[in-house]
Amino acid sequence: MKNKYLYLAAFAALSAFSGCEPEFLERPPQDTLVDANFFKTNDQVLAASAPLYTVVWKDYVDKSYWALGDVRGGTLQRGFYDVFKNDVMFRTSGVDVSNVEAYRSFYVVVGQANTLIQNVNRYAGDAVSQEIKNHAIAEARFMRAMAYFFLVSNYGPVPIIENNLELLNNPEVARNTVETVWEFITRDLQFAAANLPATPVQPGRITNWSAEGMLAKVYLTRAGVESSGGTLKQEHLNRAKELSERVITMSGKSLLPNYADLFRWPYDNNNESLFEQQWVFTSEYGYANTMVSQLNYSNDIAAGSDGWGGDLSASWWMLSLYDGLIRDNGTRPGFTLDQRLKATFMLPGAHYPEISQTARDAAGKEFLQELVFPAPGANDDFSYANVKKYVVGKARDVGGQATQQRYPNNTYMLRLAEMYLIYAEAALGSSASTTDAKALEYFNKVHTRAGLAPFEGPLTWDDIFEERAKEFAVEGLIWYDLVRLHYSNPQKAYDIIKSQDREIFLIRPDRMPNPTGWTFTKSATSNERTATANSGNFQLPIPDVELSQAPNLRNDPVPYVFKD
Repeated sequence: MKNKYLYLAAFAALSAFSGCEPEFLERPPQDTLVDANFFKTNDQVLAASAPLYTVVWKDYVDKSYWALGDVRGGTLQRGFYDVFKNDVMFRTSGVDVSNVEAYRSFYVVVGQANTLIQNVNRYAGDAVSQEIKNHAIAEARFMRAMAYFFLVSNYGPVPIIENNLELLNNPEVARNTVETVWEFITRDLQFAAANLPATPVQPGRITNWSAEGMLAKVYLTRAGVESSGGTLKQEHLNRAKELSERVITMSGKSLLPNYADLFRWPYDNNNESLFEQQWVFTSEYGYANTMVSQLNYSNDIAAGSDGWGGDLSASWWMLSLYDGLIRDNGTRPGFTLDQRLKATFMLPGAHYPEISQTARDAAGKEFLQELVFPAPGANDDFSYANVKKYVVGKARDVGGQATQQRYPNNTYMLRLAEMYLIYAEAALGSSASTTDAKALEYFNKVHTRAGLAPFEGPLTWDDIFEERAKEFAVEGLIWYDLVRLHYSNPQKAYDIIKSQDREIFLIRPDRMPNPTGWTFTKSATSNERTATANSGNFQLPIPDVELSQAPNLRNDPVPYVFKD
């Protein structure tokens, strides 16, 4: 069962994180938690940091998690919903919901992390141990680094804000250069790694391994940010290898034997996880997982009338990565079974015993059965490969802990599997291919867990990229892999995007309910199937509401001046 500590602590501290304004210029909360009376004990300080695992990320996780990370990255396509179609074809504007909500959420995290740091330093009483003070500050700096990771990856130069109080007297905030934002992220994570424990102080809390894992990812990215002539910076590649291997060999973490179990309830805080957003079933909207409502393809499998993902599907490009699944633009004579496919996307005829489905007999009477993903009807123009990952079913499937827009399952932000592939990519570095034994070993830890034969090499960047796409689809990551590539090899990033078929297609099984094959056909209803890629695609527009309130954001960025 899920540990409730984070929700209870977050609820106790709710007032400190309520009343968020619609713009990123978050003001320090003027309420009881700014008072010295709250930070008297270790438990109170830990309670104050708990909302950083939940409510402050709400607007991002609800939709932007997959809209930015997967729809823009090409692993998901959206059939009809025009707002998100802009993400499919890189027409995102300063008013699009996924853009506005993400930007706001990231700066809410920054603002509330800053407030926590200031409050701990100012108000923590003598009964609070130095270890817990450092722990809470380390959590805040880790979360702030995560927020800036997404900000700089999506928006390029952005304002670095460490002190909300100073911001009150300086509303003309400026953007800072990409290089200094990445340095700021690195420093925050280094502090977190040095001050977090090796084991969580409470279930679900981050550890030094969470911080070192994120540092490995940051150094891998910085190798491209600071590349020269397309050659990655070797110093950063070495650090990425070192840190990822430390997490692999020293953290005590291990891959779950069965990939599908990563997303079967209750999977929260399992031994593969390094950092999760901690959601719970509660009447408090801000602390429950609402992303599931966005992903459910039908009310028939939802806890309420919230099956809003009926037109959300794997892209044609995404399905093409599964060996032999799409062949000759249509027929499927047979393919190597990658176990991640069924755990991530539903094809007609797929059975999911852990999920209940409302079905109807010939007379229209409803009954419950295990989920059998439906075939397209005779008059349907198309059917989708809808999302399975994170979909956990009705209330009865999760111990009664779900209602409409309130699901209890956590959202992954960092898994051990990523450490294996980070090591492999860092070992490859600027080379066209590698036969490095450890890189192949680590790559195959992930690859063979999916039920596939060992990959013999040599290993290329494309191999690692496609493996990451299959491993982390619908986990909001693939776009950031393209961003990382774009820093050092923009043309290759454009070529990948231009090669991705991102539009509607038809799937038909050869029989139901247990098909042996499917036919895949590109829909004639969509002629625009690929996106035009250029440098402008790699920097989202700052939301219009922000530009209107902080016009200096239109100016050229300046380097950030570090205080130490």
